[in-house]
Amino acid sequence: MLATLSLAWGVLQLGRFLLSPLLPTIIADLGITEATAGVALALFQGIYAITQYPGGEFSDRWTRATLIVPGLVVLVLGFTTFGLAGGLAGFVLAAAVTGLGKGLFAIPSRALLSDLFVERRGRAMGLYAAGTDFGGLLASGVAILALTYATWRTPFVPVALLLVGLTLLFVHWSTEGYTVERPTLDATGTIRRLVASPAQRRTLVAFSLFYFMVGGFINFFPTFLIESKSFSQELASASFAIVFVVGLAIKPVAGDVSDRFSRESIAVVGLLVAAVSLGILSFVQTPLLVYGSIAVLALGYKMEFPLADTIIVDNAPDGDMGADLGAARALFLGANALGPAYVGIVATYANYVVAFAGLAVCLFVAAGLLYWDL
Repeated sequence: MLATLSLAWGVLQLGRFLLSPLLPTIIADLGITEATAGVALALFQGIYAITQYPGGEFSDRWTRATLIVPGLVVLVLGFTTFGLAGGLAGFVLAAAVTGLGKGLFAIPSRALLSDLFVERRGRAMGLYAAGTDFGGLLASGVAILALTYATWRTPFVPVALLLVGLTLLFVHWSTEGYTVERPTLDATGTIRRLVASPAQRRTLVAFSLFYFMVGGFINFFPTFLIESKSFSQELASASFAIVFVVGLAIKPVAGDVSDRFSRESIAVVGLLVAAVSLGILSFVQTPLLVYGSIAVLALGYKMEFPLADTIIVDNAPDGDMGADLGAARALFLGANALGPAYVGIVATYANYVVAFAGLAVCLFVAAGLLYWDL
């Protein structure tokens, strides 16, 4: 299950992160502005965020597989639409369908791994989260090939086919049944658990600010390098790969270390490292400083992903693990959905330096909120 779910997460993130290096070409091909592209990506993230809580709650009440398999099927449809549908309407439809599928898959898959790995939960979540960087790293290379030899739509159908294969593997190896009962949501009880103390409330705000930064950064990073650092599109895609190489290495390590030491302390260090690096990256022009800032930024912010999920799961009752994680991530990803719109709008009416410097401020505030309770 760890291998299957991590690979599925990696492949869907491959499809997701193809959008970032291909975004300048998509904007030109569809004849839209950066602000319109940002709003379309915000729709993807918004639907993904909204689906988190019901996906988690229903996986607690029914079975994890009952949500995971439909989520994978919807993802197949979404990526196929990216590859085949034309025009802005097709792009928006594909973004919405893919966001729905990712939302259905994300929380039940994490909850299933948390069920299976209790003592080494941080390590398992770190390996799973590293699928993001595996997919992102592949996306950087695939995007260069697509831009050189094909069109921006070409890679998405193969992504869909890979997910078909992984869906069949999951169905074959899963030991869970499939149960659908009357859908009920205890949203009030879930919210009360999540905000039961001031420390929990500060944690939610801190990671919401972190995810806001991630949404803005990851969607527009290659475009930021092209517009503010005078990178070519191919060089920007290659630089994008640095983020994922570092993340692929640091996420399992951070998760493993967090099983032995305070997760919150490690999170504060990562946020501060990322904030300083992003601030430097916003203003420097020297290539060596740019590459160094990218690597250190990735080191700091990539370690946050397994920590955020595991901190929420650790505080959740066993029977409500999916619901609590889903509700928390719905909040985080709601903030994440605003990130692309923020960067797109600020870049349109000011510039990318201002937009990315604002994201660095968000990281400093998040670190302060978590440090409050150490």
